[in-house]
Amino acid sequence: MTALDRTPTTDRALGPWQDPALAVADRVDALLAELTLEEKIGQLGSRWIGNDMLEPDQDPAPDPGAGPEPETLNVAPMQDVFAASGTVPLEEAVRDGLGHLTRVHGSAPLTAAQGAAEVVRLQRAVVEASRLGIPAIVHEECLTGFTAYGATVYPAAIAWGATFDPGLVRRMAAAIGRDMRAVGVHQGLSPVLDVVRDYRWGRVEETMGEDPYLVATLGAAYVGGLESAGIIATLKHFAGYSASRAARNHGPVPMGRRELMDMILPPFEAAIALGGARSVMNSYSDVDGVPAGADPWLLTEVLREEWGFTGTVVSDYWAVPFLATMHHVAADPAEAGVQALSAGIDVELPDTLGFGRHLAEAVRRGELPEALIDRAVRRLLTQKAELGLLDPGWTPEDSVAGAESVDLDSPGNRALARELAERSIILLDAGSALPLLGEGRTAPRRVAVVGPAAHDPRTFMGCYAFPNHVLPRHPGLGLGLDAPTVLDALARELPDAELRYERGCDVRGDDRSGFAAALAAAREADVCVAVVGDLAGLFGHGTSGEGCDAEDLRLPGAQADLLAELAATGTPVVVVVVSGRPYALGEVHASAAALVQAFMPGEEGGAAIAGVLSGRVQPVGRLPVQIPRTPGGQPGTYLQPPLGADSHGISNLDPTPLFPFGHGASYTSFELSDLRISDTEVPTDGEFTVSLAVRNTGGRAGEEVVQLYLRDVVAQVTRPVRQLTGYARVRLEPGESTRVSFGVHADRTAFTGRDLRRVVEPGDIEVLAGTSAADLPCRGTVRLTGPARHVGHDRRLVTTVEIENGRTDAIETMIEGANGSRQGGADAAQS
Repeated sequence: MTALDRTPTTDRALGPWQDPALAVADRVDALLAELTLEEKIGQLGSRWIGNDMLEPDQDPAPDPGAGPEPETLNVAPMQDVFAASGTVPLEEAVRDGLGHLTRVHGSAPLTAAQGAAEVVRLQRAVVEASRLGIPAIVHEECLTGFTAYGATVYPAAIAWGATFDPGLVRRMAAAIGRDMRAVGVHQGLSPVLDVVRDYRWGRVEETMGEDPYLVATLGAAYVGGLESAGIIATLKHFAGYSASRAARNHGPVPMGRRELMDMILPPFEAAIALGGARSVMNSYSDVDGVPAGADPWLLTEVLREEWGFTGTVVSDYWAVPFLATMHHVAADPAEAGVQALSAGIDVELPDTLGFGRHLAEAVRRGELPEALIDRAVRRLLTQKAELGLLDPGWTPEDSVAGAESVDLDSPGNRALARELAERSIILLDAGSALPLLGEGRTAPRRVAVVGPAAHDPRTFMGCYAFPNHVLPRHPGLGLGLDAPTVLDALARELPDAELRYERGCDVRGDDRSGFAAALAAAREADVCVAVVGDLAGLFGHGTSGEGCDAEDLRLPGAQADLLAELAATGTPVVVVVVSGRPYALGEVHASAAALVQAFMPGEEGGAAIAGVLSGRVQPVGRLPVQIPRTPGGQPGTYLQPPLGADSHGISNLDPTPLFPFGHGASYTSFELSDLRISDTEVPTDGEFTVSLAVRNTGGRAGEEVVQLYLRDVVAQVTRPVRQLTGYARVRLEPGESTRVSFGVHADRTAFTGRDLRRVVEPGDIEVLAGTSAADLPCRGTVRLTGPARHVGHDRRLVTTVEIENGRTDAIETMIEGANGSRQGGADAAQS
């Protein structure tokens, strides 16, 4: 017998909630009426079995290139809270039922079959220990793919932003969802929809950039793909997490509601309206003194009453007891549980502390209305019914049928990971050295490959990728998958060249003992490829990732000094930055022969980078964040009002970035011209069309990202000097041209006014089109006429795009598919 063989289920009389012929709402009402108060509360909790975050410090996984860095691992802060959550035995925790099982696959290095067997074991414990036998929802992380041993590591979310390609992101999410669904998972804790406000924040790598519209369209696409596979997508972190003071993890957010509503909330709204998201996770942070996990305005008034969200709100891990231990707005976890439930959190993750049996005592004392518990339980049971967990034929074994043959890193996955990686690489400046195998260029015979990211595939992966997130606690297991390095891939791209590798230095620390060998290699080479950047980790044990915030934007450790000394050798140095955040590259750019940015491109990142360097791959990535010029006094983001975007001679600090948002060079060239605006005057409830010609003026096929920005010339509050309103990817052969048209509704000019209501104001709107936030050669003006108009959740959230010859941009494809996401997910769940 195998671990997945069936065992008899305890016989129980079928209840009306198990009748699939009834409407979901009727089934849920029937089950809710059957549950005792304690059983209702049981559905609001979770259990994390196998969490080894509290194991003693260990050395991290060995570095395939040069051995481990001198550090120990201590995975998480707040150990007292974490320890308290792991003391309740499983049998006790599930006695009254259970809402969620936490990270069954993602907590230890289990194969797909082993993880599926553990799902069966735990689900059977949940079903057989409780009176009504209601299964739990199994959730997992999926920020760079399914966070499980041996599963494909896709590029980090900041690299999705660099693709400007919602259709590709949707395909990736659907693939992730299919893998998760095949091994018994129901819910994914992704995507991160936080909009970058400070590049020093450690979790920039988990975001899709600094522009709300880019994050909204890509995030909605990801949600649609995940939901189409039957996986509940979880939007996080709602809201304000990315705008903490001094970019400190969990730091307070000094932001007013107007900025929150205009810059932070739009991606969440779009992911619900367009993508069909069914879950939201609260932010750890407090905004203007109010913790998100205890904010009824955010979790109930905005999310549910204004936006009409009907899914579940789940707590970020331990966010409920953190209301007491970190925010001090509650006396203890019990009081924190009452506050969180009242504000609108429905399920506590990853273990039950605040939503325990003491809630029943609060109800009986009259301190907590039972209606609030019923509200949360109804939302959770609705999802269990949609997932098929209440059906009479459901068994733990059937939920993982076929898992023993699942390949979590299939050839199809790897091909998709390669496509994403290639399309995310950004050529900042080809300089005098790229492409290495360019037409009319002599191929290099001797190549020095230098830098701590040149031969360490962990640098390609985000902090929530399994090799960086879990495997450091299991030394000796390696990566669990094949991930060729830049050195490996360059050897294939340049088969006739002699490659010499020298690490030079580590990502962190000031050890320069490797400088001499690296400089010697560079002096003897025709060209030097220097690969520098980040190594993701957790809570200070990395240079990027959760709790790995930066003091400034200088490259970590001694890497900037290594680059300076390499440049002084006189050998052309091609600099590749593999990172989770943008670093200040002003001094680097001044001496580099070429400059490439790769935002954590995943397991296929080495081949993608090498392909761009050789010229085999045409670079098409675009910056989802700016590249700063200097490490201190750095720009915030490009979304600044006039006094934030221009010093006006009143400050000696220049906020101009080295490379602007949206920038990306190519091995061909494009020309944008002939801007046409359908109407120069439109009413405040009308729309207009902006079109322009795009021509490939170079000698190679390539892609341009045409970007449309708007500027509100005069408004009742300060507005950004320009803000992305639409974009389109256009592929053209040499000499080919086409016309791109944007359909802009007046709703797209709406902003939050002085009265905190969203308004479309009459007045002049400047229209700007080009290839980055700073390269906008096509300009015009539209005047909005008539009365000011207040708009709500039913406003137009997207700018439509059409490309000549009947081709429709990927954004439109994503939007057209959104309505089917929820039904498609339900169908997948039932099957």
